[in-house]
Amino acid sequence: MPVAAPVIVSADPESFPHSVLAERHPALIRKVRDAFPYGPEQRRALDALLESATEGVVEPLGADAADRERWEAWGCRQHTGRSWFELPFLWAESYFYRKLLEAVGYFGPGPWRGIDPFRPFKLAELDTPEAGAELAALDGLAARPAAEQTEALLHGAVWGNRADLGFQLSADQESGADSRLVADDGEALRALLTGGTVCLVADNAGRELIPDLLLADHLLRHGRADRVVLHLKPYPYYVSDATTADLIDALRRLTRDGSTTGAAAEAGHRLWAAAGDGRLTVRAHPFSCAPLPYADMPDDLRRDFADATVTIMKGDLNYRRLVGDRMWSPTTPFTEPTAYFPGPVAALRTLKSDVITGLDTATEAALVSAEGQRWRTSGTHALIQVGP
Repeated sequence: MPVAAPVIVSADPESFPHSVLAERHPALIRKVRDAFPYGPEQRRALDALLESATEGVVEPLGADAADRERWEAWGCRQHTGRSWFELPFLWAESYFYRKLLEAVGYFGPGPWRGIDPFRPFKLAELDTPEAGAELAALDGLAARPAAEQTEALLHGAVWGNRADLGFQLSADQESGADSRLVADDGEALRALLTGGTVCLVADNAGRELIPDLLLADHLLRHGRADRVVLHLKPYPYYVSDATTADLIDALRRLTRDGSTTGAAAEAGHRLWAAAGDGRLTVRAHPFSCAPLPYADMPDDLRRDFADATVTIMKGDLNYRRLVGDRMWSPTTPFTEPTAYFPGPVAALRTLKSDVITGLDTATEAALVSAEGQRWRTSGTHALIQVGP
């Protein structure tokens, strides 16, 4: 992998990473604190994390933390005692979420063990009118040719919680989702979807996980995959990242009590059956919560991806880990920072952070002219890229 591009950090007060650490993280601590009837111990720990994250330094995990040794291998030992804002942005963000789980007792022996502090926010997304409308839109999509369904469902997965954009195939493509794709290797991705094993590395839960599951169902149903391996997080991460519990909630949303009908319910039942016979397999590898790029993945995960016909990486965080969270020149070919990957890999991503590769010069110039650098983080643009 090229190493010339600098690692993104949070030191610049005017930068997007600084705003995440200085504004978003404190707001999240307060939101989590108010979402549960935590006792004095958890409240004191959350207050201490708030102070540490904004004005203090990185502190080690508790001595009894089962994963303390793993986090030390991932960099905690050399980062302890330093300001959060001096560290690589990817590392600081990831460790913040691990410390938040420690603060609320997620890994502890007490009554809060295993209680996802983000679950109320995830569940709320599944019960919105918008979620119902998106699922109802599948009935119309089911009548379209399979190739058009593939394209629509890929776009639905790209846009995540704006999945309805992906289900609307407009004759005027300039007014549809395609006009906001800054890079589009969709044709190359569809050419790879010819059977075999597809690894789908999920991003967020709730309304973002539903389109991922619908895409998986479509690939299995139409022979574009013989097996889908769905990679989830082993524990809550980055507010809304999907765990196995979130997968269950999403499948129940598709199949529950007759409240979901038509094509969405049929897809849910097919996925449930596919899990039962092994065509849909779930993985929750510890490295999925590592504060490191995929270039540093362990050998067993590398073998998983090497055995796949294609690995589809969903979302912004997976993109950052895939190419390395560095300030690449936007015109750096996507194939360069992904050259290490052990097999074909595709990124489906809405842009919500600074890192970007694979743009042509004209596209970058037009974006900068119209929006300055805001296009990198606003979530209004997306991409489909294939490498290495």
